[in-house]
Amino acid sequence: MRSFFWFRALLFTFILASFGCSQTPKQAVSTGGVKLVPTLLNDLPGWDNDTIQDALIPFRRSCKKILKTSSSKPMGGKLYSGLVKNWHLACQALPVLDANGGEVRRYLNKEFKAFKIIDNENSTGLFTGYFEPILKGSRTKTKNFVIPIYPRPKDLVLVSLGDWRQSLKGERIAGKLSGPRLKPYFSRKKIRKGALNKTTKPILWLESDIDAFFLHIQGSGRIDLLDGPTVRLGYAGHNGHNYFPIGRYLKDIGAIKDKDMSLQNIKYWLRQNPTKKDFVMDKNPSYIFFREVNGAGPIGAQGVALTPGRSLAVDRRFIPLGTFVWLKAKYLDENGQNLQRLMVAQDTGGAIKGMIRGDVFWGSGATALKLAGPMKAQGELFLIIPKSIEVKGAL
Repeated sequence: MRSFFWFRALLFTFILASFGCSQTPKQAVSTGGVKLVPTLLNDLPGWDNDTIQDALIPFRRSCKKILKTSSSKPMGGKLYSGLVKNWHLACQALPVLDANGGEVRRYLNKEFKAFKIIDNENSTGLFTGYFEPILKGSRTKTKNFVIPIYPRPKDLVLVSLGDWRQSLKGERIAGKLSGPRLKPYFSRKKIRKGALNKTTKPILWLESDIDAFFLHIQGSGRIDLLDGPTVRLGYAGHNGHNYFPIGRYLKDIGAIKDKDMSLQNIKYWLRQNPTKKDFVMDKNPSYIFFREVNGAGPIGAQGVALTPGRSLAVDRRFIPLGTFVWLKAKYLDENGQNLQRLMVAQDTGGAIKGMIRGDVFWGSGATALKLAGPMKAQGELFLIIPKSIEVKGAL
């Protein structure tokens, strides 16, 4: 899970047009630099070629969460308004488990409408990939396994600012109490130097600090224990510090060229520069805490298991978790085809900020790494929402 819930307050407002259930798209209305362009589902790029029924797997998982939520609550996301009840109806109308592509397309055309997102005249944004690493670990500290993986410390306080102010819904901060005040929690550097040694017992130990660093970036992982079975780690909290991509720093100092930037090349540089790696990794002060989880896959920010190739991490300030989106990206998928498909917004990430921004979950292990590591593609994003939702400004 990549839920590093640390977002800045929004600095702009906009109002979006309302659209009815007509089969003919109406003219888009644009204010505040943001535009939603009505698009027929049949006109979505790659609509006829997607094995669209595969997207119902993650959507069914999301629906289980949605159907347990009060129908009168706002769905969230600031690109449009809408209540949970709008999605209740869509979830209740889901096709049967073995529905084919034609049946799923008919369901979508009956229940949903699509809008292309344009932000300040930009119709494209950055889309990256992530995966679930598989690492070796130990329940006990040994000569080789010396890097701790910590659970959420007891003194860590996570605050949902939306509980106090609706305009801050989705904003979270973290810290520790010092008397009556909430102060910043320990940074990555301080934790690396032992700030938690006396207060928090590690869940397990890894061999490599570099592997541990990227476990934090991915937000979840599977650990093959030397002294036990394989366990799955999921997100349990973060230290409240802003995420900083160390790849940006390595590019700025000329260590890795922009065209060569990838997870694999960053790892290689760190391994080749053992005297500099701590300094570079500490550039990212964000630190993730973990818990052991069960399930069919790593758990995303919505609290459901992620589905390879169909779960997308988004900025939930704009796009509600559990909802459909359509992605068209300049990237080849697992079948060597253009990445154009129906996905479900089920996760978030510290680097995922903006309306047209996403992180594709590619699965677990080496094959998923090959897809996720080099992914840095421009793409278009389409909202797919129930026809009963009135699209309007929500900021």
